[in-house]
Amino acid sequence: MSSAKPVALSRIAGGPEVRLLDARGAGLDEPALRAWARELTDRARAPHSARSYRYPCALIAWHSDLVGVDLERVEPYSEAFHDSICTPSERGRIPDGAGRDAFLSSLWCSKEALGKALGDALAYDPRRLESPVFWPGGRAGRWRARALEASAGHVAWLCWRASTAWDASAQH
Repeated sequence: MSSAKPVALSRIAGGPEVRLLDARGAGLDEPALRAWARELTDRARAPHSARSYRYPCALIAWHSDLVGVDLERVEPYSEAFHDSICTPSERGRIPDGAGRDAFLSSLWCSKEALGKALGDALAYDPRRLESPVFWPGGRAGRWRARALEASAGHVAWLCWRASTAWDASAQH
């Protein structure tokens, strides 16, 4: 479809493949970006894939086990939003000041990626789903999580289930 090359964001031993697509470099509108993302994940022929869109970018991943990604813009958030996405234990861990909106964006993004990996992000109440932001070493049992580099003004997260209880990414 597009002659532009996606940017590989993550090469995790035994883990998911992740790509960031930029519609600007490819001259694509939003529907064409979505088609490009679907084409690439379909072509991977992996048992599991995930996509997230914040035009002009898309984040895609595929893996042999469950995987989820999310890409969000950093935006100002109200107290009501904060209350609607935080578990009781997370509420006291949100920083005040200049980094607050970026942190809340990352917190929300990580929960969306985890919800997608679990099967359906809409099926989970974010007030009851602990954010991977706080997982020690990005691990929770067989689950792994990692913040990814994203375009300016955005945050991105990847969550996946490791094929075994131990994996090579735990050693890095």
